[in-house]
Amino acid sequence: MRFNKKQWSWIFYDWANSGYGIIVTTAVLPVYFKSVAQNSGVSQANATAFWGYANSFGTLIVSILAPVLGALADYPHHKKKLLTSFSFLGILMTFGLALLPPNQWQILLAVYILSIIGYSAGNLFYDSFLTDVADNSRMDSLSSNGYAYGYLGGVLAFILFLVLQLTSGFGMLSSYGVARWSFFLAAIWWLIFFVPLLKNVQQVYSLPENPHPITSSFKRVWETITHLRKYKAAAWFLVAYFFYIDGVDTIFTMATSIGMDMGITTTTLMLVLLVVQLVAFPFSILYGWIANHFSARKGILLAIILYFGICLYALKLETAKDFWILAVLVGTSQGGIQALSRSYFGKLIPKDSGSEFFGFYNILGKFSAVLGPVLVGIVTQITGKSTIGAASLSVLFLIGLAIFMMLPRLTKE
Repeated sequence: MRFNKKQWSWIFYDWANSGYGIIVTTAVLPVYFKSVAQNSGVSQANATAFWGYANSFGTLIVSILAPVLGALADYPHHKKKLLTSFSFLGILMTFGLALLPPNQWQILLAVYILSIIGYSAGNLFYDSFLTDVADNSRMDSLSSNGYAYGYLGGVLAFILFLVLQLTSGFGMLSSYGVARWSFFLAAIWWLIFFVPLLKNVQQVYSLPENPHPITSSFKRVWETITHLRKYKAAAWFLVAYFFYIDGVDTIFTMATSIGMDMGITTTTLMLVLLVVQLVAFPFSILYGWIANHFSARKGILLAIILYFGICLYALKLETAKDFWILAVLVGTSQGGIQALSRSYFGKLIPKDSGSEFFGFYNILGKFSAVLGPVLVGIVTQITGKSTIGAASLSVLFLIGLAIFMMLPRLTKE
């Protein structure tokens, strides 16, 4: 399917912040943080738990703000301003990670939390721009390609990091120095590839101008909450999404820490993550094809079932080979489930209030990510095994699957 300039510019924002996603959230900062924390006397289990708690706290802040921010973005010209503001917060805080000395693990977590706020809130407005750049017939393909090219961009950024890692910064950097330069790379990558969206994408759908947009946004959010029965299909979808995306996000943020607890070397973890990104690129596009030829609903059901199996498989993780298998399985569905969830929801909501509704979409998606890492952290601390913590997420996929399967009674695509 061909895309126009505006649609490609939208896709490239996913490419832009993919460097942050893989380098900061997934690959480098978890390893860097655990090393810094353990060198300061923090136990391995507690370092894993603190990493989960930091992710939870950052996403909690965005979750609280998301509906009102989304409602505010529905007024003319507000969506891009908010996207820009939060994106630059994320970019600046990522630069901050690069500048901090490698012995301040508490400050490191604080700066990381601020970067999460910028990254997560920016994605709220990016997601809501989907309704401005595509009609219903193109949403599944565009959303799937957004995730696909996001993974491809992540691969390229990650390869640049691996060059630094494998050459020790061409013989000039310590392992800590390589990590800090990788954060600089993620920030620059985000900044450069954000430019096409800034230049070419404009808000199409909006509510009439309001002299008091902030006050009005609070009122609209309350009205939407009290009248959700009018949007029954969207409301039930959000409940299902709350549970299953919790597992998806938690696996994404905790995978590296779990691998380290299994004794897998840092180099192997880096290669695993690279392969996951490579696998996710074609499979995200494949999920778009499934949606176009069957339905987005069937694609989402397939992904939830696969993730449920992935969580159960975590119980038998013992060797690096087991971890490789698990990682590849995650790569086959990680992008697809997120892409089709985004486009499926985009078809259910009124477009002139799209950002407000995507605010609820993000509050449930991000608030669920508050619970998931905490669940993994608590179960890991109780059992002493992070693999059991990962397996506990299967309950969330099962609940999400049960609720999502009821949706055909409420709506048809």
